[in-house]
Amino acid sequence: MKSEDTNRKQYNRLAKEKSPYLLQHATNPVDWFPWGEEAFEKAKKEDKPIFLSIGYSTCHWCHVMAHESFEDPEVAKLMNETFVNIKVDREERPEIDNIYMAVCQMITGSGGWPLTIIMDADKKPFTAGTYFPKESRFGRIGMLELIPRIKGYWDNNRDELSVTANEVIKQLQNIHVTQGEELNQDILDEAFKEADLLFDEKNGGFKGAPKFPTPHKLLFLLRYWKRSGNAKALAIVEKTLKAMRSGGIFDHIGFGFHRYSTDSVWLLPHFEKMLYDQALLVIAYIEAYNATNNNEYKNTVEEVFTYIARDMTALNGGFYSAEDADSEGEEGKFYTWSNDELVDILGDESANFISKIYNFENEGNFKDQATQEKTGTNIPHLTKTISEIAEDYGLTLGETQTKIMKIRKQLFEVREKRIHPHKDDKILTDWNGLMIAAYALAGRILDNNDYILAARKAVDFILNNMVNDSNRLMHRYREGEVAIPGMIDDYAFLTWGLLELYESTFDVKYLKKAIQFNNQLIQHFWDSELGGFFFTPDDGEEHIIRKKEIYDGAVPSGNSVAMLNLLRISRITANIDFEDKAVQINKAFSALIEQSLLAYSMFLSSLEFAFGPTFEIVIVGKTDTNNTKDMVKALREVYLPNKIVLFLPEDVSNPEILEVTDFVKYKTSKENKTTAHVCINSFCKFPTNDIDKMLEMLNVNKK
Repeated sequence: MKSEDTNRKQYNRLAKEKSPYLLQHATNPVDWFPWGEEAFEKAKKEDKPIFLSIGYSTCHWCHVMAHESFEDPEVAKLMNETFVNIKVDREERPEIDNIYMAVCQMITGSGGWPLTIIMDADKKPFTAGTYFPKESRFGRIGMLELIPRIKGYWDNNRDELSVTANEVIKQLQNIHVTQGEELNQDILDEAFKEADLLFDEKNGGFKGAPKFPTPHKLLFLLRYWKRSGNAKALAIVEKTLKAMRSGGIFDHIGFGFHRYSTDSVWLLPHFEKMLYDQALLVIAYIEAYNATNNNEYKNTVEEVFTYIARDMTALNGGFYSAEDADSEGEEGKFYTWSNDELVDILGDESANFISKIYNFENEGNFKDQATQEKTGTNIPHLTKTISEIAEDYGLTLGETQTKIMKIRKQLFEVREKRIHPHKDDKILTDWNGLMIAAYALAGRILDNNDYILAARKAVDFILNNMVNDSNRLMHRYREGEVAIPGMIDDYAFLTWGLLELYESTFDVKYLKKAIQFNNQLIQHFWDSELGGFFFTPDDGEEHIIRKKEIYDGAVPSGNSVAMLNLLRISRITANIDFEDKAVQINKAFSALIEQSLLAYSMFLSSLEFAFGPTFEIVIVGKTDTNNTKDMVKALREVYLPNKIVLFLPEDVSNPEILEVTDFVKYKTSKENKTTAHVCINSFCKFPTNDIDKMLEMLNVNKK
């Protein structure tokens, strides 16, 4: 019989942290430190290199390396003897990850997580990599061989390591050192040609595998289509949106999108679910619905929000970060089904019906990623539309939808009893900003007050809990603890959400907050020498380099979103200084962007706004009258991404909007009816209280 002392878990320093990722490593035999001065002082005092490991709580290969090495006493002993070991949650400390991922890509030519950096006590890196197995295999060095090799270099070739580290720092500092020429409108045509060339005509998305959603590419193509009328741009968007919704990358039983597809046909996903993917995909689908009136896209938005409200929304109104791919030690176990399970749950007839619809195979369609052998389980996915399925079974569309919905609900109730994947329940300001934007935009277009209320609650939570005594944003909240000063993405993404929420509610407090956070971003992040925003504030922690980012990866860059915010706020306030900042962002990154246009697709959307046509619309009328509601509704039903809309209430004395902008000053209603004042590219037309005339001015037809 084991003693109580034997059963008691041993914890390292990470047990005191709030990050779910760091807490996953709190019982490792590795003597982990969180990022901080204690670790660096120890490295200096004991003359040891630092082993920096960066990951996140829902990262599959982070789990693999943890089980193989960090939980292994033999590896841990070597690490503790050789290094001072530091664990970092990349979602909690994106500025650290941003720097050292650039280092890894510079040294190895690639990157990913887990990210492994070996550096000195001055934070200067000399070796980098990603996942390392415990033992060497297939040409990949293992931890048991790597650690002694590094110790040998540290003890005997320190000068050589210092030269390497200094060269890495020098190369980092040479990134974005010169401004380029301002990009012109022709670059947008070139970007479309690049997208057309890379488009996967058969499967949707862009050629190759793995396939990532990258919805900001679709947002650019929607804007390009709207301006140019190029039907192919819209076709690329629609093919991709339909393929993703039909594929295994979408959770057909519980809703929401998985992280990405490991294959080229959207079937086999990496099963983790990220908050930012849901937000950005909702924005893409709701804009596509706004542009086409296709209810498939509206339905997808509603399904994703069902998932978010059920599984990813805290009682306080904030949104959780992610759900893992793994449960019970297996990736995808929670989400996949065997045919025998279907029969047990549904009976033969319904099981046969749904297995054909969702394309189940007797041997399973889910392949083990390592062996490529079928597992006997299936990933639900569609290869036909619901209309085609209805025709095949001689049913009406409504009958088919009802039947599928009933069976899906049965399967969902059974799945809920399974052991769930780990949920990362920290609340991040930047990712919440994206979801606020998604809820506000969808609520406005679908006239859904529940969605707008969800956005309001999330904003209230952030403003009440994640703003410090200096009225500056903080980055992370968990279990009552707020930590880490806000970074560019926190300010830029929340400002985006606030701008959308203002337009959905005309509540001026959101517009004021958007402008406040935008001004703080300029004050503390702006590069006054070369233009663009730094990732970290001028009064933040000192790192080996103060980096700027423009690459629009899984999430768009803070600079791309900030550029669009600046342009919108410039139009709202009629303050040209904000537009000048946007021009400087254009110049600051132009040389880099020209090398690979689609890698900067959110930036391209900002350019679409900059070059126009842009629309500034002021609605003047009484609050909540049918006259006002009808005009606002008509405006929201048309797809005009490059617009700002302001409301001046005539039935309010000293309207609050006048504190924000003079643009609405002196604008009045005609004939005591709600009136639209339309300006295009800063050229104002005669006001009108006729909705059809307003839409004609905007060059759109009423649906």
